[in-house]
Amino acid sequence: MKKFTFIIIAVIACLSLNATTPRKQVIANFDRSASNHYAYPYGTDLKVPSLTPAPQGYEPFYIDHYGRHGSRWLTNGKYYERPYNQLKKAQEAKMLNLQGELLLRQLMIVCETSKERAGDLSDEGAKQHQEIAERMFNNFPEVFQGDARVDARSTVIIRCILSMLNETMRLQALNPSLRISADASYHDMYYMGWGYGEDTLANDLRKSVDPISEGMYSKHLQPDRFIAQLVNDTAWARANLDGRQLMRDVFDIAGSLQGHQFFDVINLYHYFSNNEIFDLWRLKNIYWYIHWANAPQNGNRMPFIERALLRDMIEKADNAIATGERGAALRFGHETCVLPLACLMELDSVNYSCDDLEALHEHWQDYNTIPKACNIQMVFYRPVGTVAAKADDILVKVLLNEHEALLPVTAVQGPYYRWNDLKRYYERKLDTVIDWSVKN
Repeated sequence: MKKFTFIIIAVIACLSLNATTPRKQVIANFDRSASNHYAYPYGTDLKVPSLTPAPQGYEPFYIDHYGRHGSRWLTNGKYYERPYNQLKKAQEAKMLNLQGELLLRQLMIVCETSKERAGDLSDEGAKQHQEIAERMFNNFPEVFQGDARVDARSTVIIRCILSMLNETMRLQALNPSLRISADASYHDMYYMGWGYGEDTLANDLRKSVDPISEGMYSKHLQPDRFIAQLVNDTAWARANLDGRQLMRDVFDIAGSLQGHQFFDVINLYHYFSNNEIFDLWRLKNIYWYIHWANAPQNGNRMPFIERALLRDMIEKADNAIATGERGAALRFGHETCVLPLACLMELDSVNYSCDDLEALHEHWQDYNTIPKACNIQMVFYRPVGTVAAKADDILVKVLLNEHEALLPVTAVQGPYYRWNDLKRYYERKLDTVIDWSVKN
């Protein structure tokens, strides 16, 4: 009966969410239109989801985690400089109007502040991980009791290492007795960073869908109104500026500013109409779907690039169960890992697959899965008072961005599943990729 009640609640929640259309969600909060630049929402526009109590007689003892770095600067200085240089060209030709001059000054401030910062973790990104650590500690205090062990690993990218540092330092402050180890090495990149480029078949497939994504931009993105508000002579602008690229670049910067506490006074969204904001998000949503999710356009291949990561999570969980040791395995990487991993694990509806890209946004929204600092937490439970619990007695629930996710096996109670059932399902699924080996 309890299991049935949870399913009914989950269905009602899904219906309530669907009642608010993606368009309404994006227009209500423009920050969502930033796709992968969407700042982790808890503590800002959303309340942290409440969690279902554990079944009677069970307590958490271990967490298996993969999380993305927090908010960052754009990964290349050219993304700031390119739109600035286009508008500077118009200024030098005396073609900018007052609105264009204002945007140019705003871009100049952002450009100057961003110098030598490409890809760096931002102040807001550090705060996101500190807060995630504190919530994890408070939600599952039994996991972090006494001298529990925390094994933290990161990709070799600095913003990920600093995200790991912010999270582990907060945990250590909350419990100085924790035994925390941290590492970032090329040794682990084969599972921490989607094979570190070694999966050449997947790389080729992503390149093959680039024309689909760019074709959608060419079809749907009309920059005339956007450009006309900035210049005195639209004919000159059409001949001398790349209007579509300028519009995309300014929009990317607009979305990224939410990841910096000191850019609160600069708002670039007002240069775009509501329709433009929604269309630009919809096109970026398509990009993320066909490049990194369970899309027919990429042969439904992308989830399986995280096969080594999921196997590592299973192996470390089994080891924690066998030893009975409390603690956590914390991994820090990228949204290009979190998204395919969530698909591979079939969390909620992230694994959705469809051919109709025009209607994709109605069923699949990137901002729900890959905001900055997005994370997957597998929380393991055992009977209270046991250490070497039998594998059949171990329960697990999975949090996707801190909300309880539906899993592809039958629940025991509410969001709680038997670990052996879930493990068996994943191992059988992973065994099907034998013929999808790395291309030579």
